[in-house]
Amino acid sequence: MIYVLLADGFEEVEAICPIDVLRRGGCEVRTVGVTGPVVTGSHGISVRCDITGNDALSAIKKVSPEMLVLPGGMPGTRHLDAWAGTDAFIEATEKAGGILAAICAAPSVLGKRRRLEGKRASCYPGFEDALIGAEVSYDEVSVDGNVITARGAGCAMKFGLALLGALRGEDVSRKIAEAVIYK
Repeated sequence: MIYVLLADGFEEVEAICPIDVLRRGGCEVRTVGVTGPVVTGSHGISVRCDITGNDALSAIKKVSPEMLVLPGGMPGTRHLDAWAGTDAFIEATEKAGGILAAICAAPSVLGKRRRLEGKRASCYPGFEDALIGAEVSYDEVSVDGNVITARGAGCAMKFGLALLGALRGEDVSRKIAEAVIYK
């Protein structure tokens, strides 16, 4: 199961684009409403989540996360950082050998928790200091072992395709890229 944590103030394209790509690629994705069942993005777009944060915390005890996705945006990233459940999701994903993925400001959430130490990681300009122990990359998307990070909204499609490639292989990722006419 792939979990995408959504908190009020998330960057819509950084969440919806990867969710769409992953679902097109046959992945099972659940949106998690950290701040409630309906979450409103930083540009006023509301999303009804598949599951609330508390229900999702119970769910990860039964079905291990194969991937955790943290979209950026403000104040969404601050809400993710402050929510105690974020730590449980990170730990469950790592325990299961899953992938930690974050885009824009959200890699700072992983960095503050020292989950990027020794990893190459990208983020939105100005958040580099929060990538504690990481080798800061200015690539649009950085893939380093079980960590995938990206710089921002303009990289959302490339980020989503990298996530899909990591889970289902480059052939599946390439087919979806061709289907949506991406490069």
